Amino acid sequence: MQKSKIKLAFCMLYYIFLQKNCQNRKAMILSLTISNFLSFKDPVTFSFEATRDKHLEEYHVVEIVPGVRLTKLGIAYGANASGKSNLIHAFDFLRDFLLKSQESKDVQTGAIPFLLNDTSKELPSEFILKFYAQGKKHIYSLKMTQNHVVEESLLYYPGTQPAELFSRTLHQNVSKLWFNPKLKISIALKEEIEAKCLINMSVFAAYNKVNVQVQEIDFVISWIKEKYLFPVLPEVKNLESFTEDLILKDKNVKNYILKFLYEADFNINDIRIDIEEQPVNEQFINWAIDKGLPEDEKERLKKDKTIQILNTHFTHRVMDNSGMESFHNLPESLESEGTIRAMGLSGVMYKLIQQNAFVAIDEIESSFHPRLIEFFIEYFIKQSSSSQLLVTTHYDGLLEEEDLFRNDNIWFTNKKADGSTDLYSLSDFKGVNRISSIQKAYKYGKFSAVPNI
Repeated sequence: MQKSKIKLAFCMLYYIFLQKNCQNRKAMILSLTISNFLSFKDPVTFSFEATRDKHLEEYHVVEIVPGVRLTKLGIAYGANASGKSNLIHAFDFLRDFLLKSQESKDVQTGAIPFLLNDTSKELPSEFILKFYAQGKKHIYSLKMTQNHVVEESLLYYPGTQPAELFSRTLHQNVSKLWFNPKLKISIALKEEIEAKCLINMSVFAAYNKVNVQVQEIDFVISWIKEKYLFPVLPEVKNLESFTEDLILKDKNVKNYILKFLYEADFNINDIRIDIEEQPVNEQFINWAIDKGLPEDEKERLKKDKTIQILNTHFTHRVMDNSGMESFHNLPESLESEGTIRAMGLSGVMYKLIQQNAFVAIDEIESSFHPRLIEFFIEYFIKQSSSSQLLVTTHYDGLLEEEDLFRNDNIWFTNKKADGSTDLYSLSDFKGVNRISSIQKAYKYGKFSAVPNI
């Protein structure tokens, strides 16, 4: 009896240990506040924080730490030119700025203020990103103009109270940094980071240029690199190349992609990718390197002086009138746009789920049948653990799928009279659960966010 109690107590302690370590590995976005950037003049906040609603909680909600519940999905609706895409661009801009190094202080930051009045264009853009990394809450704040960073700081919560990891201000057009003494950054290292922190780049980018390791900062940089993925934008072509590269690097990925395409009702039985190498001259090499290739590809290009051209073929399984099956190969160039987009997004899905990452997709309905949109979102919800997906769409048929989404998943962008964007959630509307058709309510303007025709 005594041995059983000891064994049970040990199992309970081990379970608590696993739970604690599992939580510590979780990393998710809580919210992003945007002010005076593109069409966002006044501060708006997009949030993944879940309401108290228990609907579909087992699929949609992650308790990142005790008492903090975050959703995995956000869907933004709105009329054309209402600011949906600008929400995606805000996430994209911030990710790019956090890690991008500058060689000259004369390069602009890329921040574009609200330009439809004379006051805003002279004020800085502001961002506040709240997220969890290694199970701890972090708050990153950034205030910047088109030419320089005005203020920057990073807080985190080692316990119940916040602690500032670093802050940055601007004095006489020079960046001045402060690091928490507990980080044990020497004066010499602090001055070296400060010297490399040009007025148009982030502290993280400057930190990456210095041979130093600070665990609390490294955690955040790893989160940005591994879990804050590049967005999928309508203007980005050759998304399938991303998936092809994944398949070439890891043969197991192909099985995942084929399974995804099969469940999406594409009769594709196999994917074959052949690599053709073509020689290039020095002028092309220098041009390609300036375009920001990954380091390993830069080195390969310099050494081999060749570019790699991928020739992809899809094997289709078809049935004739007698029921006999046969297999036929088609080159990528003869596949439909929907097939190619599905293949491209399948790689995004793989990366998103495998890395428990965040990704934003603008206009997810591009080249997709409405049923495929529903399949993609349903697949994500069921297969993901603590991944997060933000999509924009005009497809209001999703609003009728009560078994697919929660009210706190749905967000709206609305263009105000002054041309700026307002952003709000479906869960902000009281009594919405009593509306017989959310789709009809949206279509007829109950939530605004539709064209005023």
